[in-house]
Amino acid sequence: MNGLLVYAGGTAYDGVKGTDQQMADRLSGLVDVLYVDPPRSVLRGARGSRVDQVRPGLWRLTPSAPPAAHRPGVERLTAALARRSVRRAARGLGRPIRAVVASGTTDVLGAARGARTLHFITDDLTAGASLLGMAAGQLARIETRMSARADRIAVVSPGLVERAKERGREATLVPNGCDSEACAEVDLAPWPDDLPEKLAGVPVAGFVGHVNARIDISLLEAVAEAGHPLVVVGPRSEGYEPERFAALTSRPGVHWVGPKPYETLPSYLRVIDVGLTPYTDTAFNRASFPLKTLEYLAAGRGVVSTDLPATRWLKAGDLIRSVAGQDPRAFAKAVTAELETPRTPALATRRRAFAALHDWNERVRVIAELLDIDSPSQASREVAGR
Repeated sequence: MNGLLVYAGGTAYDGVKGTDQQMADRLSGLVDVLYVDPPRSVLRGARGSRVDQVRPGLWRLTPSAPPAAHRPGVERLTAALARRSVRRAARGLGRPIRAVVASGTTDVLGAARGARTLHFITDDLTAGASLLGMAAGQLARIETRMSARADRIAVVSPGLVERAKERGREATLVPNGCDSEACAEVDLAPWPDDLPEKLAGVPVAGFVGHVNARIDISLLEAVAEAGHPLVVVGPRSEGYEPERFAALTSRPGVHWVGPKPYETLPSYLRVIDVGLTPYTDTAFNRASFPLKTLEYLAAGRGVVSTDLPATRWLKAGDLIRSVAGQDPRAFAKAVTAELETPRTPALATRRRAFAALHDWNERVRVIAELLDIDSPSQASREVAGR
């Protein structure tokens, strides 16, 4: 595929490395990619849109936006300005726009006439309106408008497939994945400088991710109260349970190391024996597909998760202990049972083999097909047939 793929993410490229960054990185191995950050208000220091090269084949555009960029009415202006910035960036790169992916809330689908367009829904934005600081009704209108305009729709969870059907559109299920290659050698990763080496001799539970309102802190408290060493890796939202989280992390057996670069995560996964996915039972979480569950398995670790539709969809059998009912005692009991399960080479191999079935490269293959981009396997078959 010649030309440029525009990928408008729901988060900035240099933020927590989630679905959009993982997809854009791998798509850039197939086609030149312009990753578009959410527009940044001029009141927050933006001085015109800028384009930076991340590496060969991948650029990052940070569009500027007017004040109150996401207010009703202004939001349409913000999107129009973002589309204009995309066109200017493409001209500056000397590449025609051939396809556009819109994730998040910035509607760039009309950036180029004739380009193939995909609306990629990675979360239930209306259910997460409070997390985004926007009105649910406004988010619903934005999503409906983009879905109606897009050539294709992709979603990360089964529930979002059903919601698309209710709106009269077919959606392709493209769940989140994992980097099985990066997690394959976690046992050889260097020991983290900010964790005591005495943890190497005991079973450790761990949580990797953003500590915010999506997380049920009572489940982490129950794990600590059961006497299990607990490692927490990731940023905490400023307003989320400040007193309870401070009390949790002040316990002798609890170690919070804060946010860490994605490249260092294998070191922290080395420390833990059981990974935790302690999500609350909300509409937003029921429509999500946590990356961490597959990352734990890719590292050969056990998993204890609250009962989520995404977990049920994986059909991982005994590889994931799923706990229903948001019951802290039951959650801690499941963690105890998993920690007492010996991490044998055979079990670790089973976990990694299962995770490899859900590698990001498999997810990107589906997105590439939706956009008529040749995957490496397709390209090799075409060459072989000449």
